[in-house]
Amino acid sequence: MNWAFPQVPTERVVILRRLVYAVVLLDIFLLTAFPIGHGNIPGDLYSQLPVRAILHLPQPTAVYVQVLRIVIAVAAVLALLGVRPRITGWVVAFGMLDWLSNAYSYGKINHDHLALLVALFVLPLAAAKATDAREALQRNGWSMRMIQVSVVATYFLAAIAKVSEAGWGWASSAVLVWAITRRGSALGQLVAHWPLLTYVFQWVVLILEFCAPLMLWLRGRPLYAYVTFWFVFHASTFALLGIHFIPTAVCLFAFLPLERLVGRRVISRAVRPRAA
Repeated sequence: MNWAFPQVPTERVVILRRLVYAVVLLDIFLLTAFPIGHGNIPGDLYSQLPVRAILHLPQPTAVYVQVLRIVIAVAAVLALLGVRPRITGWVVAFGMLDWLSNAYSYGKINHDHLALLVALFVLPLAAAKATDAREALQRNGWSMRMIQVSVVATYFLAAIAKVSEAGWGWASSAVLVWAITRRGSALGQLVAHWPLLTYVFQWVVLILEFCAPLMLWLRGRPLYAYVTFWFVFHASTFALLGIHFIPTAVCLFAFLPLERLVGRRVISRAVRPRAA
């Protein structure tokens, strides 16, 4: 059980909160802003996800999605600033569940938001202020561990999907070259002339996706190297194809000792006055 409840300083949670809520703002206004247009789409194109049926969420209207975005934005800004992080955190979590389930009720479901959505629901459960209490530190650890598990699941299940749908031949196929011809950048077009390089890239990615669960047990430099690979991988896919994985990438920070980036006292002073 200690594995699921490591003691993690609140300072690490505070920094991750700021990163996550900043990405939420980026997401609703830029990355996944298309739910705004869903308010004007004919109703027969709406095929609600099961979660919307379970929670009795209505079919979005033009006014509904605009108000929802405002609510999420205000709550995210307050949570980012550390104002009532539990209350504002829950508002953002349920608001984003509504927002994303709306986004994916009209077509394919992107798996890049899995870790972000998990993070939004577990961060409000972490300690709201700096403390040395063991129970609070373990709650921090559980929240961080759940985010880590969701990140690992994103990669591991992606590998399972590739092999189950296309077989092991996926790694030796022309899938990357095909993607580059559809939406590749100038750099991507250059890489497409080196098919051997694309095969190596695909095999490395597939193997490391299958090995992603190791990230839950690695420590120190091996773990940091693994995390760095994924940052480089996502930067590469953006450079080659214009495909970003920012919602997942921000959750990779849950594997890192973020509290070392800034002074402990600086964060503590920022947290105590505003904590719920």
